[in-house]
Amino acid sequence: MSHFISPESLKVATVTERSCDSSPSLSSRDEKDLATPSSSSSINLESQIPKSTTYHVFTRSRKLQMVCIVSLAAIFSPLSSNIYFPALGIISKDLGVSMSLTTLTVTIYMIVQGLAPSFWGSFSDIIGRRGIFIGTFIVYMIANIALAVSTNYGELMAFRALQAAGSSATISIGAGVIGDITTSAERGSLVGIFGGVRMLGQGVGPVFGGILSQYLGYRSIFWFLTIMSGISLLSILVFLPETLRTVAGNGTVPLHGLYKPWIYCITGQKEAKEDSVPTLEKKKVTWKTVIAPLGFLAEKDVFITLFFGAIVYTVWSMVTSSTSDLFESRYGLNSLEVGLTFLGNGFGCMSGSYSIGYLMDFNHKRTEHEYCMQNNLPLETRINSKSHPNFPIEYARMRNTWWITAVFIVCTAVYGFSLDTHLAVPVILQYVIAYCATAIFTINSALVIDLYPGASASATAVNNLMRCEVGAAGVAAVQPIIDAITAEYTFLLLAGITLAMVPLLMAEMRWGAGWRMERTERLKRKEQSQSA
Repeated sequence: MSHFISPESLKVATVTERSCDSSPSLSSRDEKDLATPSSSSSINLESQIPKSTTYHVFTRSRKLQMVCIVSLAAIFSPLSSNIYFPALGIISKDLGVSMSLTTLTVTIYMIVQGLAPSFWGSFSDIIGRRGIFIGTFIVYMIANIALAVSTNYGELMAFRALQAAGSSATISIGAGVIGDITTSAERGSLVGIFGGVRMLGQGVGPVFGGILSQYLGYRSIFWFLTIMSGISLLSILVFLPETLRTVAGNGTVPLHGLYKPWIYCITGQKEAKEDSVPTLEKKKVTWKTVIAPLGFLAEKDVFITLFFGAIVYTVWSMVTSSTSDLFESRYGLNSLEVGLTFLGNGFGCMSGSYSIGYLMDFNHKRTEHEYCMQNNLPLETRINSKSHPNFPIEYARMRNTWWITAVFIVCTAVYGFSLDTHLAVPVILQYVIAYCATAIFTINSALVIDLYPGASASATAVNNLMRCEVGAAGVAAVQPIIDAITAEYTFLLLAGITLAMVPLLMAEMRWGAGWRMERTERLKRKEQSQSA
């Protein structure tokens, strides 16, 4: 499979004993050479990290505990969207509006879901993770209370937007926390856990939504979200310390005020050293801070990666958002039964996220072995993105994307026609579609963080922006398209659109490494000119 690697990428590289940000098998001390000039200095915090003996002092179990906390917090972004789907029919009747107008409340949620993290993620990369987490959860809880007592369509639209503004930031901030405390050796599996737990909302959300709306009315959904988000906020207040490296360093900097979790008032900060200070300079918050991550989209490799992922996300969102109306009309299901049918989609999301993480690690090691063979390096050589910039990380991440995409396209093409068969058939197809879509999202997320390792929250926010804005347009259009050409041909059309995007994958695998190296050299020259 090495024919995807350009000849320019096969120069003899300098061998070092250090490993790097892209290696799946490095130790924490190997992170000494983590700095990679991958973005502008205004956002690339990781490039400023000096050599140190320990990347982070927290134990593996402590890191896992923190990942679980931020993963549970991140559930609320997909949960708030999916728990709502089984109730769309009831809401349409209760407010006296059409199904198309009711679906627009999903669209407005997705629009804000894409925009908000671009601001919150940037602020969390500068101010800190913990404060932004707390602030966004307060906004989210206020929005849910307002939704529970809303009485008309206008209020529903407005507070759905506010709800999205509060919940959507949790994903990018959670990714930032993971980037702060983990080496790349740990990051693969922990990102898989983060994605899998987060995607739990895709599975259980519609089930809870169906039960609540069927027996307690759709307003009970928002009271349920208020209570659950309050519990998650409490866990953050009590257990989650600040992790931003410009504030907390590698975990040894004493924390005070908002940065300090309540549990430290009882146990003390055992890892703290009184003379420890952050080794990175804390940046000021400016408009440039917020806008700078949007510059990622001007890079060819980043744009191609994110745009293809956005198309897949849009098709998947159109499948899920149309489920309630299609299953009610074709199979005569009630809200509870519709909610149960979403289990296929939810478990597809969870299994896709978990399994692809391990597959990515395997693919990275496989590509690393091929790279060493082609460059006459010892097979035990650990690849460093600084000393081996021509290592094809793009190919390593994406080498199995072709078959995942092929399965996704085939299942989408036949999904509409399956609605005329037994209910089990479209539910199984939803599982496979969700599995493939989530696998592609996970690959994209890992690759974008590889391209911009020091700005993980900002990079994740830009990824989210692209997906949600394109997805919002698709969700708004799906019902009119189904009404115009039927569900069968709607999903056949969507499969064709996805097929037309496949050349983007081929371009990224073929030329992505070259584009990345060009950007690295350009940013090096810029930094040198600024320091001169």
